[in-house]
This record gives sequence, structure tokens and C-alpha cells, in this order.
Amino acid sequence: MPGFPIDVHLSEHGLLDSIADDVRRGLSAPQKLLLPKFLYDAEGSLLFEQVTEAPEYYPTRTELSILTTIATEVMERVAPKEVVELGSGSSTKTRMLLDAGYNAKTLTRYVPFDVSQTIVESACVELEQRYPDMQLHGVIGDFERHLGLVPPAVGKRLVLFIGSTIGNLEPADRLALLREIRKMLAPGDYLLLGMDQIKDVAVLEAAYNDAGGVTAAFNLNVLKAINNALHADFNVDEFRHRSHYNHDLDRIEMHLYAQSAQTVHITDLDMTVEIAKGESIWTESSHKFTQTTATAMLQEAGMNLDTWYTDPLRYFGLALATTA
Repeated sequence: MPGFPIDVHLSEHGLLDSIADDVRRGLSAPQKLLLPKFLYDAEGSLLFEQVTEAPEYYPTRTELSILTTIATEVMERVAPKEVVELGSGSSTKTRMLLDAGYNAKTLTRYVPFDVSQTIVESACVELEQRYPDMQLHGVIGDFERHLGLVPPAVGKRLVLFIGSTIGNLEPADRLALLREIRKMLAPGDYLLLGMDQIKDVAVLEAAYNDAGGVTAAFNLNVLKAINNALHADFNVDEFRHRSHYNHDLDRIEMHLYAQSAQTVHITDLDMTVEIAKGESIWTESSHKFTQTTATAMLQEAGMNLDTWYTDPLRYFGLALATTA
């Protein structure tokens, strides 16, 4: 038995039900869509690790470079007793911050929150060895539904939502999420929020259309995931990946375009989907920000920007925010 509690609020069966509902709605819409959460099955997660290593894909390594630089300063400034991380995954980048807090002897608990019990348990096993005197408390859930079930704080709290996941949400959804995060913060608590910044369109589009084709494989895997999870028969070879920048909405849009007309049967939903040649399935949006738009977004959610951290090229931003 592990030496740490795991609270499970989203079982594999519950996750499958959620996927089924979202697929039914998304593929019935005039612009067919599949939510980004479907990209991260086991195979998709492995492919995304390869995406992060592509020369064109700057966000992961840029954010890591910023975290490496600021970790000690942030943990000294905030001095949290606990860190709660949303979408924690393998907690790899987080270790920069955990190291700083643990070595300063201020940090006593880490709460990783993710949809995957397997990944959280695996990460906690490693973290137990790395931080023998720190409490670990895993939470398995959907951050858009289960934030109210995070265990009560043990003291001053730092919530992490790093990566650029906030950019995958539409404006109303991300405002709703940030307001839920605000409810997790007592006076003097902090949020560290990662987001990709607006920059040259050629750099943005190259990052989501890498020459090695890894992002294409990652995107196409969503159809394989639906085939496997819901017994569908998408002909994956008849789709092509393409991402483009939407200037009006400051976001990258990732699509799969049908190369031929298809009739897709989704057995578990008792559903048939007609897809015309040239029609697209929209699989991800990745909104881009500036310090100004990030500040306004946080203020609307009831938080104030304390410090804005970025890299020399201003490619990526980390916003340290506190309660308003």
C-alpha cells in the first residue's frame, strides 16, 4: 500500500461516460469538434512527450527554463505550506518548485490533481523517495467539476496551473475555472498560472505543424482513441492534420480534415456521423495572451497580478497572482 492517500472522484467508468457525452455533442455540432482532453489517452500522452521535444515546439522547454530561474524566488516570496497542482501529470516541471520549498523547510504538503490515477500514483511513488518528510495527497478528478473536493488547506497555499492548459479553454470556461480556483485561495494565498504569449505567427504555426510530423500523429491519435474507447470506425488514414492561427481570436486552431467523404459508426453511442470531403473536426484551440490580457483575465476572476515572469524572447508567461 502506498504511504499517501488518493481521493478518487472520477473513476475510469465515469471518465468514459464523460467522453461519451462530449463526443455525442461535439460530433453533432455544425462545426464538428472533439475536446482536447481526448488527445491524452496513454498513446496520446506518449506522443505529446515527443511533441515537446520537437525543435519547433518551444512552450514546454521555455516554461521549464523560466521555472528553473524563478523557483527559489517564488517559493521564498510565497512561502507556502502546501502546493496544489491542477493537471499535475508526472509532476516533472513542478519539482523545481518543490525542491525549493522542501529545501527551505517551509513546504509540508503537495496535492497533485489529475484525471489519471495511474499517473498520479506513479508520480507520488517517486516523490515519496525524493521528499521523505513531505506529505502527499493525490486527487483524481476533472478540474472543471471537482475543485471543491480538494482537501482543506493545511496552511498558506500555492495553486499551480502551469503548462498552457488555460489557453485550451474558451473565454467563458476559463473565467469560470479561474473563479473556482479563486475560491480555493484564502487571503494571502497565490496562484502560479502558465500561458503562451502572442508572437510571430510563423513561430506559432510551426510549433503546431512540426516538420517531423509528431504533432500530426498526436492529433490523429484522437480518432484512434475514440475508436478504441467507444468502438468507432474512423478511417484515420483518410484524415490530415493542419493548424492555423486565428488573428481575430488570438489562438491556434488545430483541425483534422477529411480527405474523402466518410460514414462513421460509433457503436457504443448508437450513432452514425456523416463527414463530407474537406470537412474538418476541430480538436484544439490554444489561446495566446499578453501581460495586459492576462492581468485583465485574472482581475475579472477576482485576483490581482503580483509578478509576471517571462523569458528573454517573451514567448511564454507565468503569472503569479494573489487574492484581490
